[in-house]
Amino acid sequence: MSDARTKPNALQYIRYCYGRRLPDSMRDWVRNDLAGKGATARMMIRVAVPAVLVVAPFWLIPTTLDVHLSMTLPILIPFVYFSHALNKIWRRHMLRVHGLDPELVDQRARQRDAHIHQAYIDRYGPRPD
Repeated sequence: MSDARTKPNALQYIRYCYGRRLPDSMRDWVRNDLAGKGATARMMIRVAVPAVLVVAPFWLIPTTLDVHLSMTLPILIPFVYFSHALNKIWRRHMLRVHGLDPELVDQRARQRDAHIHQAYIDRYGPRPD
């Protein structure tokens, strides 16, 4: 494997999804993946895939839809809650692992809300230090 690649291959990507570090040549890709547009959704999907694979065999049991849902939803719902609740924490951790600034996670929100903060400063003045 060459370290000059800018995108991970399939095996590197799977390992990366579950916590492994990518080579430094892929830092731009990692930065975009963890802090770019759609990062939250990508992380939630990465958590959901193994959960769905675990509960998929339950759907092979011959029974009613009610029973299928009562077997799978109590397992899937906590995965969704926890993946959303821990999303920023995991992304900050992965940025740190790759030697990037963990504050990049909030960069898009800061850019999006900059006009709100500026309006506050214009109205009430800057915050005291």
